[in-house]
Amino acid sequence: MIQTKRTVFYNAKIFTANPDALYADAFSVKDGVVEWIGNHSALPFSLEGGMNLEGRTVIPGIVDAHLHPVYVADFAKQIPCMAPVTNSIEELKERIRERRGEQQAGDWIESWGYDEGKLIEGRAPNRHDLDEACSDSPVVVTRTCAHIISVNSKALEIAGIDRNTPDPKGGQFERDENGDLTGIIREIPAQKAVKDHMPKLTQTETAKILVETGNDLVTHGITAVTEMMALHDGTYDYLEMYEEARSLGFNHDTVMYYTLDEFKKLDAATCINHEASIRIGGIKLFSDGSVSGRTAWVSEPFKGSRDEHGIATTTREELTEAADLAERYGIQLAVHAMGDNAIDLITETFADRKPWLEGKPSIRIEHAAMPTERALAIAQQTGIAFVPQSIFLFAEIESYLTNLGEGRTESSYPIKTFLERGIQTALSSDAPATSWADPVNPFAGIQSAVTRTAYNGVDTGQSECIDVETAVALYTREAAAVCGLERQGMLKTGFKANFAVLDRDLFTIPEEEIGDVSVYETYMDGEVVYQMIT
Repeated sequence: MIQTKRTVFYNAKIFTANPDALYADAFSVKDGVVEWIGNHSALPFSLEGGMNLEGRTVIPGIVDAHLHPVYVADFAKQIPCMAPVTNSIEELKERIRERRGEQQAGDWIESWGYDEGKLIEGRAPNRHDLDEACSDSPVVVTRTCAHIISVNSKALEIAGIDRNTPDPKGGQFERDENGDLTGIIREIPAQKAVKDHMPKLTQTETAKILVETGNDLVTHGITAVTEMMALHDGTYDYLEMYEEARSLGFNHDTVMYYTLDEFKKLDAATCINHEASIRIGGIKLFSDGSVSGRTAWVSEPFKGSRDEHGIATTTREELTEAADLAERYGIQLAVHAMGDNAIDLITETFADRKPWLEGKPSIRIEHAAMPTERALAIAQQTGIAFVPQSIFLFAEIESYLTNLGEGRTESSYPIKTFLERGIQTALSSDAPATSWADPVNPFAGIQSAVTRTAYNGVDTGQSECIDVETAVALYTREAAAVCGLERQGMLKTGFKANFAVLDRDLFTIPEEEIGDVSVYETYMDGEVVYQMIT
C-alpha cells in the first residue's frame, strides 16, 4: 500500500507531537514516510497537485498501547448489555430470550458489557436471572471489565462446576450465604472452567472479523495497536491469525503480548521478529483484577467492607520467571495491576533489576490505578512504564464511587503525577473492557485526562488534569515509544506517514467537547484509508 510518488499536504494545523517542533502547516510524503514538514513558506516543493486540507487539524495516527482487537470484534457480535440498548437485568433477560428464539437449544448465548453501577437493579445478573431468561442453552454474560462473568445453570452444568468445586488459584466461584453457586465467576483462572467448553471460531473466521475491526479502528484515527491477550490455544495461534488477517486487509502494525502460559507453548526462537509489522512484543501477567469489579488487590478494603481486599493473581516467583523469559528473548514484560498491593508487588520485585531493553521499557505496568509513593519512586528509578486508561474514570464513575469512595476515586490514575515524577506513560483504551458504547474512541479518553470529569459531570480529581497537547502526545508519541514502535507516533521527517485529519480543532474547542471530535480522514503510509461520509 506504500505510495511511490510525492504528495504535499498543506493549509492545515498540524500537531506533530515532535517536542522540537510541535506545530507545522505543511508536509510532504514520499514512499510512505514523511519527507519534509514545517511552515509552507519554507516548503521546497510545488503545491501543484497537493492536498489542500482546508485549515483542518491534523494529528499523528493514534497508537492504542493497550487494546484487545479480537475481543472488540467478538463482543461486537454479542448481545450488548449497556446503555442505550440494555439498561436493566430485565431488559437483558428479554434480549436473551430473543436470541434464544433465533438459534437452537444448546447453542451458547453470549452477552457483554454490563456494569452493575449502571443497571437499574444496581447489581450483577446471577444464574437465577439468566435461568429465567433461558434454561436449555448455556448463557455467558461478561462484565465490562472482562474480569467477571455471570453464567446460567446450564453453563455451570456443562463446565462441571457445582457447590463442591474448589476455587482455582487467583479465581473465585461466588457462593451465597448457603454455599450455593450464584453463577458469578471472578477472574480468568475461574472463567477458564467455562470458556474451555465454549465453541471457538476458526483461524480464518477470526481473521475475517479482525479485518472488520481494523476498518472500525481507522474511523477513530487509530493506525497502530497492541493485542494484549494473545493466545496459542491449540486451535490456532494469534500470530498466525493476525498474519492471515493482514493478507485479508488488516493493515495495522500490531505488537502482541502473550500470557506467560501461552508464551511457553510457542517456539519463541523462530516466532520473534522485532522488525515485523505483526510482532511479539512481550509476555503478560495479571497481578490482580479490576477496581469496578472489586477484584483489584488493595490494602484498604473496598468501600462498605471491612475485609474485602480483592484478589491477588500472581506471585513474586512467577513475576521473576516471566521477566527472565522476557529478557532471554529480548521482549517486554507487561503486568496488569490496579490495586496498590498489586502495583507494590511488581515494583518491589523488580526494584533492583536492571532494564534489559534499549529504546523501550523492559517492564510496563498496565492500568496502574492506585500506585503508592514507594511504587512511584521505584518506577522512576528503574524505568518501569505505566499504561493507564483515563476512560475508566470517565465511563465507570458509578462503580468507582461505590467501590472506592470520592477520595480514592479522585486520586486514582494520577497521570499528571506520573509525568511530574518522570515516569514513562502512555494513554490507551483497554477496549472493549470499559463501560462505554464506543470503547475504542480515543477522544473520550483524552477528554477525561484533560478535564478529570466523568461523562455525567462528576469530578474525578482536578489536581491530576493534563493539557490537551500532553494528552494527545501520550496517545501518539509516548504510546509508540512504550510499545517499541519505531518511527511512529510523530509527524517527523523519516517517520511513517500515519495521521488523522479531524473534523474540528481539538486544541481550541471547549474541553468538555473533546469526546465529540470525529475523524474526517485517516491516512496510513501516506494513503487515505478512511474518509468521513458527508
